[in-house]
Parts: sequence; C-alpha cells; structure tokens
Amino acid sequence: MKAGLSARVPLLLRETAFRRFWAGQTASLIGDQISLIAVPLTAVLVLGAGAAEMGWLKTAELLPALLLNIPAGSWADRRPDRRRIMIATDLARAALLVSLPLAYALDALSLVQLYVVAFGVGALTVLFEVCHATLFVALLPAERFVQGNSLLNGSRSLSWLTGPSIGGLLVQTLTAPVALLVDGLTYLASAGCLARIRSEEPAPAPPGKGQFTEGMRWMLKDRSMRAVTAASGTVQFFNFMFHTLFVLYATTELGLSPGVLGAVLGAGAVGGLLGAVCTTRVVGRFGIGPSIVAGFAGFTLPLLLIPLAQGPRPLVVGMLVAGEFLSCAGVMLTDIAASSLQLAMIPEAIRSRVLGACRTLNHGFRPLGAMTAGALGTAIGLRPTLWMATAGAVLSVVWLLPSPVPRIRTLPGAPAHGPAADSPPAAPEPGTEVSPAGDRRA
Repeated sequence: MKAGLSARVPLLLRETAFRRFWAGQTASLIGDQISLIAVPLTAVLVLGAGAAEMGWLKTAELLPALLLNIPAGSWADRRPDRRRIMIATDLARAALLVSLPLAYALDALSLVQLYVVAFGVGALTVLFEVCHATLFVALLPAERFVQGNSLLNGSRSLSWLTGPSIGGLLVQTLTAPVALLVDGLTYLASAGCLARIRSEEPAPAPPGKGQFTEGMRWMLKDRSMRAVTAASGTVQFFNFMFHTLFVLYATTELGLSPGVLGAVLGAGAVGGLLGAVCTTRVVGRFGIGPSIVAGFAGFTLPLLLIPLAQGPRPLVVGMLVAGEFLSCAGVMLTDIAASSLQLAMIPEAIRSRVLGACRTLNHGFRPLGAMTAGALGTAIGLRPTLWMATAGAVLSVVWLLPSPVPRIRTLPGAPAHGPAADSPPAAPEPGTEVSPAGDRRA
C-alpha cells in the first residue's frame, strides 16, 4: 500500500531540496489568498474605508511591482546569497503582517499603517520574486523546468481554490486583522523550508556600466523573448480591462448572486489545477513553443463567452463556467511553458535583471488596463467594453506567430528528448555535487 502511494508522488517531490522549495511556496501562496480577502476587509469593516481609500490601498499594493523590479533585479544579480535574501524577505513580510493584528489589539490600527504594510509587502515580494528564479534554476536541470513549474503552478491553482474559502472562514471567526496572522505564519513556513535547502547558486554578476538597463536591452534584442513579453503585456492590459468590470457586469447586468459568482470563479480554479496537471504532457507531445502559442489562445478565446452570455439563467451560468474553466486551464499552460522557456533562455549573469524588466513592462500595463476599463465602461457600457477587452486579448497571439517561438520544440540547454514525466532522475554525472541529503546539484 505504501509503495503504491509512493509511486503516485511526482518524482520531483521525492527530491528533498525541491520538495522543501515547493512546500514553502505552497504554504505562502495559500497565505497570499487569505490576505487577498483579509486586507481589504480590514480596510472596509474595521477602518471604514471608502472608494478613494480602497483605490489608494490597491495603488500601494501594485506600485512596488511597477517601480522596483528593475533595480531589485540589478541588485539581486550582484548578490551571491539570493536564497538568504528570500529568507529575509519572508521574515520581513511576516513581521509586517503581524503588525496589523497587534495594532488592532492595541486599538492603534490606521489606514496609513495599512498603506505602509501593503507597499512594504509588495516591495519585499518583488525582491523575493527576482531571486526566486535563480534558486529554481539551481535546483533543477533545464529538461525538468516544465515539470517543476507545473507543480508550482498547481499549488497556485490549489490556493485559488482553497485560499478564499479559508480566508473567508478565518475573517468570519477571528476578524479580518487576526486572520492576517495565518498569512504571517505561512511566510515563516516558507522561510523555514528555504533555510533547509542547500544549493550552489550561480556566481554573482560583476559590477559594471549599464546595470539597470542591461536586462531590458537583452530582452528587447532577443526575438523570442521580445515576442513572449509583448504577448504577455497585451494580455495584461486587456485582461485587467476584463477583470475590472467582470464582477460588476456579472452582478448587475447578468443578475448573478454572490454564491453563483463564487461557483463560477471556483470553476476557474479547478480549470487552472487541471491545466497545471496536464501541461507537462502537452509540452512533451507538442513542444514548448507550440504549447506557448496554444496557451495564449486557450487563455483568451474562452473569455469571449463572457460578453456573449445571455438568455436563460442556466445557459448564462453555463457559459460563464465554461469560459472561466477553459481560460484558467489556458493560463496554466501559458505560464508554465512561457516561464520555463524564459528561464532556459536567459543567461545566468543577467537572469534577475531580465525578469525584472519583463515584470516591469507587464505590471505597467495593469493599471492602464484598469483605468481604460473604467473610462470605457462609463462611456459605452459594460458589455461593449468586455467585448473589446476579450477580443483584444486574443490578439496577443499575433505577436508570437511571426517569431521563432512556434518553431521551438525543446528548451535551450535541455536534451532533444528530455526525460518523460514519469521517468526517474538521471544518475549524477562526474563532478556533480551531492548534498548530505542526497540531492543532486549540478
């Protein structure tokens, strides 16, 4: 029985170092979903925030990603101890979140503190993320990037499915500020898992001219990276147009109750989980480049069902469920395949800087999309704006088709026929370092 159960565990999770990495990220992702509910509810229910205050809170949360990705990536590339930086950011984020229930208990909680915590957590998250890729690459060979990203994105889908329910229950039973203690504990769990990992990180980049711009220049020069980033930016702009108005459209024009809307969003989480599970096989069958193209199409095309939805209530709900389910499955295929290709293509010495530049461009389109949605929704109505948002998102594929991406079959640096999803890890090659725990580290 035990042998049969062990055989069902993904091979990467049998490797101690990656299992610890994955476990820490899974706990942190669930905590993030708790905060996604608990922080705004703290502002509304405890501090009486209105529309303007909620706008400032969202701005404080998003601004670090727009402003700090490039400088954080430049700084991280020159550090030899990126795993320790990730541990420090986890501990600092836990401390910031714990400060909120502490201030609430002392009757000293304020909106200013909430803004500061939102900005601080956002800034620390940027630093964590630009270091995250370096540790991921240090733990896995290139031919296992897709499998590793599938497991991490599967955890993300699981957090979408379980996190909001856990967060809502905690807020209802413990109050919103106290619920944030749980998110703080998930950061401590992530730090503990990272502290138990031993890996040999790439050497830090030497200081020199153009530190801040080198990542952006490399990204714009490479045709494949330029196409993937342009497609991602297009999706970010139109998708934030869509999400800015989706809840308002679903509740006012379609007349959905909160419970039905929650079921629709839950279907999306299930679709994302299924997409994460299937991505390794899809990439193995069709190749990494075609999978990226299919992922962008699968992400965007089903959303056309949302503005198309009308008629009897069961038909409307069915169209929304289908749109969310299929779109979220496509999101996982896109994220896993595209991020694996990026990690394999970017030189080690500038990896954090290039990823920082990509995130800066992508995150920069988010507020633009949200503002555009507000203006168009007011001027021409919700459904026409959603038609523009969903149709515009489909155009993201146009960036990829003339680029080299559709013709890329395997990841750069991976064998032409990498190990199958269920094949065992290769034996260590001469010169491979074996950690005391028995984990291979090239």
